[in-house]
Amino acid sequence: MLRNFFAHASVAMVAAGCSTFGVTPPEVPGVLKPPADQEAFLEALASGSQVYECTPKQSGGYEWTFRAPEAQLTSRLLGSDLGKHYAGPTWEAPDGSRVLGEVKERAPAAEPNAIPWLLLNAKSTFGKGVMTQTRSIQRVATKGGTTPTDACTASNANQFVRVPYTATYYFYRSR
Repeated sequence: MLRNFFAHASVAMVAAGCSTFGVTPPEVPGVLKPPADQEAFLEALASGSQVYECTPKQSGGYEWTFRAPEAQLTSRLLGSDLGKHYAGPTWEAPDGSRVLGEVKERAPAAEPNAIPWLLLNAKSTFGKGVMTQTRSIQRVATKGGTTPTDACTASNANQFVRVPYTATYYFYRSR
């Protein structure tokens, strides 16, 4: 119970922009910059998996198809729980608020064999809480998560593979 209180309190303090927890936006390629009228208010470290399914191709054969992320979000400053990231793509805070994103731009990752960096628009928000103020999201500093290297054939059709990944997400709100 006390742990939950501190998790909610730390999210609230970071989101409120307390000077102790100021968020410095990352250096990114121009296409990944959010609109000028937005400011970073939350940084979340993600650790989890990118989920792929072995599916048949229309032209014959099989291929790995991305299905969804599954990750826990934590604060770099406090090490506390900031929520989770899952299909949609959706980010959900411990206060129950959520943001549904849609990819606007992408750029190659700085690390080899890592999923691309992204700029996403907030398509919609739900609930009352920290995520409802989100207008844009950046995914940067990615490691891993790329399409599986295991064979995708008739023998493992419709099977899922979870590829570990980490990333940093920056959430932006209107100034």
